[in-house]
Amino acid sequence: MTEAELITGCQQADAKAQKLLYERFASQMYGVCMRYLKNEMDAEDALLNGFMKIYKNIDRFEAKGSFEGWVRRIMVNESLAFLRKKEPLHMGIDDSHIQVAGSGAADQDLAEGELLELLRTLPAGYRAVFNLYAIEGYGHKEIADMLGITEGTSKSQLSKARAMLQRRLTDSVAVAN
Repeated sequence: MTEAELITGCQQADAKAQKLLYERFASQMYGVCMRYLKNEMDAEDALLNGFMKIYKNIDRFEAKGSFEGWVRRIMVNESLAFLRKKEPLHMGIDDSHIQVAGSGAADQDLAEGELLELLRTLPAGYRAVFNLYAIEGYGHKEIADMLGITEGTSKSQLSKARAMLQRRLTDSVAVAN
């Protein structure tokens, strides 16, 4: 079934098309949800809620854009909404986590699973901004609008997230050696 047929089927509430849409995007979008949320059950809840929103609002999709991008944005928004309910984002200035990372080992190759584990150790606000900027490709203005913060706070949280990730990566390399 083509993407256009899939979208049309979902707009007509065709259960087969809805199932195919879920099968086509579920594993990839689950990965998106896992980047924002700390545990699998939360990610599954966000994923299912996201698909319910997709089915309910699929008539709002504009064919001139990327359907996968539209689905991804819904999943990101659903993950952020879930995160706000479960974990406060703590977007205030908090210098207690900042340290200058050592140079060297932080540029080693990491498996995707190891990177996800490192991301999960970040405070919720750092994790959200880092994911939105570095992985999803949003700009600081868009992030600020999505999270209800200022652009300066977004930039600050990204900087702090990077520093914390670098430090943790350096620490984990030192422990491994």
